[in-house]
Amino acid sequence: MAISLSVVLLLAIILVVLIRGGSLKAGPAIVAVLFGFFLASSGMAPSIRRFLDSIAATINQISF
Repeated sequence: MAISLSVVLLLAIILVVLIRGGSLKAGPAIVAVLFGFFLASSGMAPSIRRFLDSIAATINQISF
């Protein structure tokens, strides 16, 4: 849960920066948010979550 919350927060910050910087207009941003919302309620959501969890676990295992 903590990983998904921090990913949502990071993506929200990136979205705000892109909108304020003029790289992304409000219309396409709303479409992107709605796409994510409906994708999360689709049948692909568990596969996407497993993929993102495996990426997070891989990054967590990297030691410097």
